[in-house]
Amino acid sequence: MNIKEAADRLGISARAIRFYEEKGLIQPAKQTNNGYRTYTENDIWRLQTIAALREIGMSLQDISHALGEIDQGNQQRLEEYLELQQAVMYAQWVELKRMLDTTQRMIDLNRQDGPLDVSHLHDLADSARRLREARQNWHDRWNYDTQAAIHDQRVQASNDRMPEPNGDEVRRQKNSWTAHMPNNDTTYPENAGSRLEALGVLVVGARPFNIYDNYDEALEQTASWISPKPGEKGLDVGTGTGNLAGKLLERGATMTAIDQSREMLRTCRIKYPEMHVKLGNFLALPFADQSFDFVVSSFAFHHLSTDQQQLALQEMQRVLTRRGRICLTDLMFANTTHRQTYIQQAEAAGHEEQLQTIKERHFPLLDELCGSLEDAGYVTKHVRHNALLHTLLAVPLR
Repeated sequence: MNIKEAADRLGISARAIRFYEEKGLIQPAKQTNNGYRTYTENDIWRLQTIAALREIGMSLQDISHALGEIDQGNQQRLEEYLELQQAVMYAQWVELKRMLDTTQRMIDLNRQDGPLDVSHLHDLADSARRLREARQNWHDRWNYDTQAAIHDQRVQASNDRMPEPNGDEVRRQKNSWTAHMPNNDTTYPENAGSRLEALGVLVVGARPFNIYDNYDEALEQTASWISPKPGEKGLDVGTGTGNLAGKLLERGATMTAIDQSREMLRTCRIKYPEMHVKLGNFLALPFADQSFDFVVSSFAFHHLSTDQQQLALQEMQRVLTRRGRICLTDLMFANTTHRQTYIQQAEAAGHEEQLQTIKERHFPLLDELCGSLEDAGYVTKHVRHNALLHTLLAVPLR
């Protein structure tokens, strides 16, 4: 086919085809006598694929990568690109839904009897802006892709080593970190608290402690409290390598697990091939409303800021059925007094790193988290597993 015939067959313009050629997405053969391009059935198939990926909003760069994976027969990598694009669209949809809700609230305010207090409109707009920025500002500062290969061994090693680590142990953990960094990168001091946390050691208060102490107990508690009926649909957010989702899968649930780390998800797929896993994060869950009977998460919620945590709770409630329940296992302060005690201990000891860790991690306050869920119509209960690790269950009253 010539370019006009190809364009007519595909229902796109010849100009678009030339544009894709310029970007290197297709390379049709040229006739030797006149240099005109000739389009084969394979070129037509490739153009159809490009058009389909453009239709869902994928960038030209991502399309180029996706075509490369197709050429190599790598279906898994192609699926990841499609899931990433789906996650982007869900994030846009969630943001548009929030804008629609805010607009409706403004309309409702305007319909109230009496003079309109425009400051209420300003407050609504400011709240919407703040939440939009909270959603957009999330990023992975911990680079969990680099930790996937050793995550399970590290968690189990930390869990088996019951005594809390002393100063020598923290230094050993630092050395362990640099040994796993590319080219033995020794730039540890930057984001030191984040890196130690990734290794299972958290420097908070007067001394460090092992955040994975009683890890198995906490996951078993979560699975026990959820107690899924056979066939119930569950979502594990921030699944990592799927340890919590796997326990629920063993109890008969149909599990979906999401994470922002491709490498963590690859490990999860290998461990649990029957589990549905996909890219995503707390702030725009890539699922329709009322898709799940329960939502769980472990050791991930505290990576969000305070505003982001409220958005995450709203997203969990959105994808849950009317009787859907939530169970969070994570690092939390019991209340403001508990948090202040840790701060005072760190200040007295002159530990700037501990203070920075408390500021960076946004550990939820358990009593406030319970209050937010109870205000949303849930009844809650919780249990503590170590100095900061708690499991919180929320079941709807209705």
